[in-house]
Amino acid sequence: MPKVLDEEDVADFRERLLAAAERLFAEQGVAGVSMRRIAQAMGCSATTPYRYFADKEEILASVRAAAFDRFATTIEAAFARRGSPVERSAAVGRAYWDFAMREPDAYRLMFDMAQPDDDRYPDLVRAGARARGCMTAHIRELVSAGRIAGDPDLLSHVIWSATHGIVVLKLAGRLKHGPAPEDILRESMRLLFNGARAGLPPRAPAQASAEATGSQT
Repeated sequence: MPKVLDEEDVADFRERLLAAAERLFAEQGVAGVSMRRIAQAMGCSATTPYRYFADKEEILASVRAAAFDRFATTIEAAFARRGSPVERSAAVGRAYWDFAMREPDAYRLMFDMAQPDDDRYPDLVRAGARARGCMTAHIRELVSAGRIAGDPDLLSHVIWSATHGIVVLKLAGRLKHGPAPEDILRESMRLLFNGARAGLPPRAPAQASAEATGSQT
């Protein structure tokens, strides 16, 4: 008689299935993966994955949603640290880089393997929106604190685009020669944030002196 699975059993199997699928998608792409191959990687019958997911597209959506959630949790934890808006923003930048280096397969699936019908998967839409919100929150705080000027949503997309480009080049092995990728990222952020600060209104001498003194403490 087949074992009756409780909620914990189901959740555990889904988690293991998604981990196996993530590896296969990252290694072989969506076209190279089938439900049968996922079942083989799991060591179960070819029909078992269909008890949990309709098809491999639904599995891919679930894999990506889980990755977005892990990414967002990492970014939220960095943003929650105590410190000034500048320090919190820097922590977010480090957390972004560290996540991509720690989970390169997940990162590629999140951003480089978009699905044309994302809207079919509410959990993927939710997780993607959560991740985007994380990447905007620290920029919004910097603008509100008067540390940079501009539209937070636009600025966050500019900064994300630069960061993503460097991450992808690093993961593709295209930055083996020349400056270290971390130095390239640091210099890119310096230039971008200096440009965003250029839009701030001029400070009165007394205010500038007070801010300079405060930044040294």
